Amino acid sequence: MATSLSTNPPPQQSAQPQPSAQPSAAPPVTPWPTPSQVMGKPTSRVDGPAKVTGAAKYTYDVQPEGWLYGMVLRSKWPAAKVTKIDLSKAQSMPGVKAAVLAEGEQRTVSYYGQELAGVAATTKQAAEDAIRAIVVEAAPLPFVVKEDDAMKPDSAQVFAGSPNVSQPSLKEEGTVDQAMASAAAVVEGELRTSVQLHHPLETHGSTISVQGDQVKAWSSTQGVFSVRDGLSGFLNVPQTNVEVICDYMGGGFGAKFGARDHDKIAAKLSQAANAPVKMMLPRLDQGLAVGNRPSSIQKIKFGADKDGKLLAAEVTNHGSPGISGGGKSAGGGGGAGIATPYLYKFPNFRVQQYGVIMNTGPSSAFRAPGHPPASFGTESMIDDLAVKLGLDPLQFRLLNDPNEVRQREYKEGADKFGWTAKYRKPGSSPGPVKTGIGVAAGTWGGGGKGSEAEVQINPDGTVEVRCGTQDLGTGSRTVVAIVAAEAFGLTPGQIKVTIGDTKLPFSGGSGGSSTTASMSPAVWDACQNALAALQQQTGVSDARGTNWADACRKIGINPLTARGKWRDGLSGSGAGGVNFAEVEVDTETGHVRCTKIVAVHDCGLIVNPLTTTSQINGGILCGLGYALYEERIMDRQTGLLLNTSFDSYKIANIADCPDIDVILIDMPERGVIGIGEPAVIPSGGAIANAVANAIGVRVHSLPITPAKILAALGKVPNLTAV
Repeated sequence: MATSLSTNPPPQQSAQPQPSAQPSAAPPVTPWPTPSQVMGKPTSRVDGPAKVTGAAKYTYDVQPEGWLYGMVLRSKWPAAKVTKIDLSKAQSMPGVKAAVLAEGEQRTVSYYGQELAGVAATTKQAAEDAIRAIVVEAAPLPFVVKEDDAMKPDSAQVFAGSPNVSQPSLKEEGTVDQAMASAAAVVEGELRTSVQLHHPLETHGSTISVQGDQVKAWSSTQGVFSVRDGLSGFLNVPQTNVEVICDYMGGGFGAKFGARDHDKIAAKLSQAANAPVKMMLPRLDQGLAVGNRPSSIQKIKFGADKDGKLLAAEVTNHGSPGISGGGKSAGGGGGAGIATPYLYKFPNFRVQQYGVIMNTGPSSAFRAPGHPPASFGTESMIDDLAVKLGLDPLQFRLLNDPNEVRQREYKEGADKFGWTAKYRKPGSSPGPVKTGIGVAAGTWGGGGKGSEAEVQINPDGTVEVRCGTQDLGTGSRTVVAIVAAEAFGLTPGQIKVTIGDTKLPFSGGSGGSSTTASMSPAVWDACQNALAALQQQTGVSDARGTNWADACRKIGINPLTARGKWRDGLSGSGAGGVNFAEVEVDTETGHVRCTKIVAVHDCGLIVNPLTTTSQINGGILCGLGYALYEERIMDRQTGLLLNTSFDSYKIANIADCPDIDVILIDMPERGVIGIGEPAVIPSGGAIANAVANAIGVRVHSLPITPAKILAALGKVPNLTAV
């Protein structure tokens, strides 16, 4: 893997974000420094040693004194009317300290894996035995777990009296039918993406202790404050009585927000047992119940004139969020939510979106919600239209994508990738193992506000920065250390960073590419306030750098502390990029190997190139899994999830990793922005286009499996819809 940095030409005025107008009572914003001493320089993670030595304690490692194993009993029916849940036998078993209902004894369940009850016991085996001892009586109901089945008029209704398919949402501009009729070239197709399951290495879960009206929770979460608020409301205790801690966590992609059902069951069990309860979900439960990226069925029709200019787009999207949304409650389009029309300016377009509910687990946000399927669908048809017009797909994009930043990214990426030398007519690669190349783009919002921070300067010169944000594993501690080191003229290693606790200054959830953009300005503001106080208190006019130790010795006995908050003018929103992909396709076995990715991404003001590159690498691998491997497989006869573990639900690993070149476009005039999601968006489309270029025929659904390759080549029957 390699990284290069591409900078903007120097503007005529300072490239620093200028402070916006502030109320008269507010001090002016101190801009980011130019040039910077620490920010923008490669910095190793400050928590790296703790992680590689095992000193870092994840939520899964938490074991407070007297803790109990918590487990959830889940529905074995995809739809049923539960008439009785008898906990008595489980409650009387050795080692069992509590057994509780998830909700009422009589209820309707809507998917296999829905929570029914929970137990807490002194050993894992005792908890498993107790789960098996709970007696549940239920009357099975009709169900549906496949999108095409759920869309049929005579399909079983997931919610009685409400259709499975929502009323459509509609966006329309221009005269689509007239424009399409005048087009010199028209392409249309049905593009599909599968449900993608949330599978971080550390599963969802918490250890929760409820002692009277005092609650302490160690949670693997993307938002300690949202978990605090959820537990506070559920237990009816003041927020100030609830502390939520997330010191280290093993990943999260959008579903680890708030107090989930298993967290609430753990809290009820802790109340009943008067002891902490550790509820970390097994991998099966992770696949069933915590959330997923909705599927999509996109019927797309694009038209262009003889010169290659796009004229019209007609798109109908169906997407399934499982049992969440859809029907009348969706407000139209619930579950589809695909960002269409995407990237390109169509003077005439009509887009309809429908939600389709099924008896499967609920969906949730998943790394750039709505954008990866949009990029795959749009970019696939853009490629097909370019081929039909006899145009180079890259030149076709340059002709039709009006975004100036992406124009630059296309050109820089193509030069690094060697597009001109590599591109050939689809299917013309010689031999049974064919090579192909593809390109796709994506855009994302990002941004972030609201974070606060506190800085403590000690007389011995040490510094501690405190912020309630949590680190998903993306390097938030390092970002905090870099910003503080820049402010004080120190090195990141001289900064102690304390995060991940609701007792610290507020910070929002880590989602939507918002963490760095939210907390960096708050830390910077706190540091500037602390530095100003230090210089005023000690009389040192410039306490930074070499003067730091002498100034700190003049503080006196008590440490100096200062608070700060997010300030407008230091961060921005909107990131995106272009990915180029090269693949090898074995036309005899159908095996696809992605051999190279070149990713060009606009990054705003880059705080740390190492962690930025790491995020882009991770996004590419997430998109690679989406393109080639990840697929939830449901059994329509039983309603069961069939691929329940990493043996059968494949995610991309190191053996699948292509050669990755990352080009970071540093745009400091935009301030700090988030980069966690943009790289995943175009990966699927770029790989799909590369496969189509290699074999000369398009595979219309993700993931692109060997069976689909062979079916597209006419070597085996097409079993996609089975």
